[in-house]
Amino acid sequence: MGYYDVVVENTFLELRENHILSRLWGKDHTVWKPDPAEITNRLDWLDSPNELQKNLPEINAFVEEVRDAGFTHALLLGMGGSSMAPEVFRFMFGVKEGFLDLAVLDSTDAGAVLAREAEIDLKKTLFIVSTKSGGTVETVSFFKYFYQKVRAYAGDEAGEQFIAITDSGSGLQALAQKHGFRKIFLNNPNIGGRFSALSYFGLVPAALIGVDLETLLHKTAVMVEQCRSREGNTGVWLGVVMGELAKSGRDKVTLITTERLRPIGAWIEQLVAESSGKENRGILPVTTEPVGKPEVFADDRLFVYLNLVDDPSLDTEIQALAAAGHPVVQFNLQNIDEIGAEFFRWEIATAIACRCLEVNPFDQPNVEAAKVLARSVVAEFMEKGELPDPAPVFVEDNIAVFADSGAATIKDLLREFFGQAQTGAKRSYIALQAYLTPNAEMDALLEETTVIIRDKYKFATTIGYGPRYLHSTGQLHKGDEGHGLFIQFTSRTEQDAPIPDEAGDDKSSMPFSVLLGAQALGDRRALAANGRLVLTFDLGENPTKNMQHFLSQI
Repeated sequence: MGYYDVVVENTFLELRENHILSRLWGKDHTVWKPDPAEITNRLDWLDSPNELQKNLPEINAFVEEVRDAGFTHALLLGMGGSSMAPEVFRFMFGVKEGFLDLAVLDSTDAGAVLAREAEIDLKKTLFIVSTKSGGTVETVSFFKYFYQKVRAYAGDEAGEQFIAITDSGSGLQALAQKHGFRKIFLNNPNIGGRFSALSYFGLVPAALIGVDLETLLHKTAVMVEQCRSREGNTGVWLGVVMGELAKSGRDKVTLITTERLRPIGAWIEQLVAESSGKENRGILPVTTEPVGKPEVFADDRLFVYLNLVDDPSLDTEIQALAAAGHPVVQFNLQNIDEIGAEFFRWEIATAIACRCLEVNPFDQPNVEAAKVLARSVVAEFMEKGELPDPAPVFVEDNIAVFADSGAATIKDLLREFFGQAQTGAKRSYIALQAYLTPNAEMDALLEETTVIIRDKYKFATTIGYGPRYLHSTGQLHKGDEGHGLFIQFTSRTEQDAPIPDEAGDDKSSMPFSVLLGAQALGDRRALAANGRLVLTFDLGENPTKNMQHFLSQI
């Protein structure tokens, strides 16, 4: 990495002089902050891979129980740390014959909720209600919706189709006991949500699709020992590289993976962004851009290349980036059974990177801001019967535009918007926030948008579906140095689904469309309150067609 080698080496010397590695494994909160709050009670992820090996008989027995009971599908209801790792396992491993076909619901978009419902055989589906706190509004709303569907035919036996993964004493534990859930997995409460991939939150769903947990944890144990070592410690090394290069201006960690490993990107994005983005500092993980030619990237990038040893499909592109002077880190996995080891490497790396940035990797002080504002919007709805609906500054081709600008066309507005971006040592990034129904067509349009912006302006560009990103990059957006520019997309649809006020009761005061709308508006207000620039484009009832028009105006 040329010039950066000296910086990294100096930091390694400082880590050794201050015994940081032994203090990390000794769970010493002063590695990060003098105050132990939200550190001392968040460090048991270090032990989780070894501890969970003791729980494999319980997990495996449960999997056999639900297979014998005739379940063929599983639907995980969760957000953020409770949903990311299970999704990685499902996309990467598929489903072993005879095991449960797992899907994840982490969108309050009514179209997404209804799509998940349509995909499953309701009577053969095991519902996994997964939340550390037990009070996550999205997860509880999903539960109430599907519990009502099951109760319609199962009556008081509906709870037999539900399990909970949560912390001891949480609201979900009480809810699960009240409604007679089939099983409650109580996770170690001293593991933070985004560091929980190798706990019950990640491994129970993995077992349900047939992942060999014994092999996975054995390979993870090898990485754990490597990350204890003073020599050859790739977790610590990656963390130092990320932290020190971020301080030097290369604060956009751009993940490039071969196709089989692509699902891990969303998990890494949450881990790095939510852990590092606070106190006016942060590392932006860029995980949704396709690889490009060296000249389309500015000098704010650190590239991390993950590949399987038998897949050289991106080697030429990676070599070109390195030859052009971009710093590139490469890790080669022998097979996908090493994905647990990769989780652990990134957890160690993130903890060390945050130490370099002098931030606490385990708290999320800005996440609550958007939640509070969303709740206030919901309260307005409850009082008035409608969401607050500010007038657009203009409408173009059925796209309603909301912005603090005098521009009269989308093209002029975007030109003005990108003109406010920063260049130089602390370069801006663009965040696309899509409060839309996630599907392959929209995925492709959003990815095309990132490529156009990157290639034209050289800005790192990220994609996040709302409200999912609120539990990952949302912390960074409000807690970093303020270099983000935000483009929010919303839509209006005739599809909707009611959220029961109480589980087991048909009465509903609010549908999912209102919850999603409140979350979008709440986050827009939170960003504006933190001095961030935000544009909102309401794509109306035909988001795909109108997104294509938006693309043509960049």
